Amino acid sequence: MNRNEIVISPETTLFEALNKMDQIARKLLLVLDNEKFISLISVGDIQRSILKKIPLESPVSTVFRDDILVAKDTDDRKSILRMMKYERIEFMPVIDSKSNLVDILFWEDYFQDKKITSGTKLGLPVVIMAGGEGTRLRPLTNIIPKPLIPIDDKTIVEDIMDRFIDVGCKDFTFSVNYKADKIKEYFDGIPDKKYTVSYIQEDKPLGTAGSLFLLKDKLKETFFVSNCDILVDVNLKDLVDYHKKNNNVITVVSVLKNYKIPYGTIETSENGMLQSLNEKPNIVYQINSGLYILEPEIFNYLPENNFMHITDLILRLKENGKNVGVFPVSEGSWIDMGNWDEYLKIINRK
Repeated sequence: MNRNEIVISPETTLFEALNKMDQIARKLLLVLDNEKFISLISVGDIQRSILKKIPLESPVSTVFRDDILVAKDTDDRKSILRMMKYERIEFMPVIDSKSNLVDILFWEDYFQDKKITSGTKLGLPVVIMAGGEGTRLRPLTNIIPKPLIPIDDKTIVEDIMDRFIDVGCKDFTFSVNYKADKIKEYFDGIPDKKYTVSYIQEDKPLGTAGSLFLLKDKLKETFFVSNCDILVDVNLKDLVDYHKKNNNVITVVSVLKNYKIPYGTIETSENGMLQSLNEKPNIVYQINSGLYILEPEIFNYLPENNFMHITDLILRLKENGKNVGVFPVSEGSWIDMGNWDEYLKIINRK
């Protein structure tokens, strides 16, 4: 890794920092000012700033923390590496007494496991919505159900499951309909699984929320729900912590989708008077990623054996004064594998 790729200045905006993380596939950046070490900024810092409604145009210096971990040039290298492994840190800056950057130790240079896992064991059940026909991936899905479309030596749905298995979630329930027999046959044929798979099957289309009603007597604790064609690179422990801290009944993982307007935009006041000019602005929307965390309380708001979208459930919860949270991730942390363009991208990326 080129050192300069991870370096930003204190004036870098939160939006620019988030984009840089996406570009270099990192969750941590180094902040320097004239080669002097200033701070570190993580994707978690930016997520917390968004939740606090701090504008993305703000400089990263507005969200610096005091409790960052850095190494001194007088520290023993073995102790630095032990700290990196314990804290699961992507890289560790080494600085001298005058805050000069002396060295950077990167995880991948010292540890055999190139993938940094959180070490967290959440152990929560996971529901995967696997009943759709996958019309956007036709004609492939005329033969193979969308969850079983291959990515290298695995299937789409196994790639999704791995994210949960990494944090100790091993109880999976698939909501199936289209080509359900093929999905069951595939998972029944995997020997010595380190997870369990059960199924619910609709007699008629019930929608994402409507099908959850079939689990009313099974799920008695906090649980995840995921579409079967999305990959979300999110710290699941941070997501659960946010959900619990705010006493949410449901938390939606959102994606910060950026749109670049190729023209200057104009805002006017009364009588058509010019108020402001913005040259080729970026507009950021939060869109629904297809990943959620829910409480069993939601079953009290579901219709019995009737169709309901999960968005309708969310609105019903809001109308009843229940807490509905939104946890943001960057655009580069989300892949919608349910269409050809994105599916081919992830095939080529791997």
